[in-house]
Amino acid sequence: MLEIGSGGYNAALIAELVGPDGSVVSVDIDPQVVVHARATLAAAGYQQVRVVHADGEYGYPAGGPYDAVLVTVEASDIPPAWTEQLAPGGVLVAPVRMRANTRCLTLERDGDHLVATASLQCGFVPMQGDGRDPTRRLALRGEDAVLVLDDPTTEVDLIALRAALDGPRRGVWSPVTLPTDASFEALHLWLASQPRPYGVLNIDRERTAGLLDPQDRFFCPTLLTHGSFAYLTIRRHHDATWQCGAHGFGPDATALTRDLIDLVAAWDRLHRAGIRPAVTVYPAGAALPATEQLRLVVARRHTQIVITWPGGSP
Repeated sequence: MLEIGSGGYNAALIAELVGPDGSVVSVDIDPQVVVHARATLAAAGYQQVRVVHADGEYGYPAGGPYDAVLVTVEASDIPPAWTEQLAPGGVLVAPVRMRANTRCLTLERDGDHLVATASLQCGFVPMQGDGRDPTRRLALRGEDAVLVLDDPTTEVDLIALRAALDGPRRGVWSPVTLPTDASFEALHLWLASQPRPYGVLNIDRERTAGLLDPQDRFFCPTLLTHGSFAYLTIRRHHDATWQCGAHGFGPDATALTRDLIDLVAAWDRLHRAGIRPAVTVYPAGAALPATEQLRLVVARRHTQIVITWPGGSP
């Protein structure tokens, strides 16, 4: 088995799974991590684990092919080496960032592409080296309010967005409510899946109190135009429910808040019952199958990550 991103402990767990006759290769780009992992694994008696100092973007072909490749850092793409070094029938498990939404995907080959057979929300440290994360952090109010963009093609006017915060805030509330203990994971991915300019808002609640009140202070879904934005917000509706809403800034705030509210309503109508999207990964430039379902294509250097929602679109 090949592990991308070392540290030692997880490689020891993998060694327990593969047994004394199996082998584990653990790759990390940080030389200090490699030295530590080698020392701790040797001290613990895991001689079948080989720790290699290398850029995980390229795997470790000398030890392949592997029955499984397990990635323990957040990746925004699937480099060719990871699939090329898989044995026939092998499985690739990777935390993949899709428009700031990270899902741990269990990927299996299906002809010329990969299909996710399982998807789990997660958080990992981002990759370094040639596979580093392409996200951009745009400071709207210093580090107190930051807009994170995950699409290289998304263009905004940072000066205009900053100026928008000095203007009035547009607020709209939706009839859609969720229990206070509900997860927003599916709604976040649905909003990110829309084929339109999108980012996530990250704020310091204390320092931006009275100005910004996003639903999630770390990764709040945000719709964009060139100089305006609108984000998801919530408020107490009853003791056990949150009411969904939208706050917007800038000249397009009215349209953006209404669009966001309409998308929340569409999710509530079409997908709240538990429908989850299919995630497939195609080589960059490959022809994609035709579909009338809502589909977002996240274009990366090596691949096209495709998120398809069954059951209709807004």
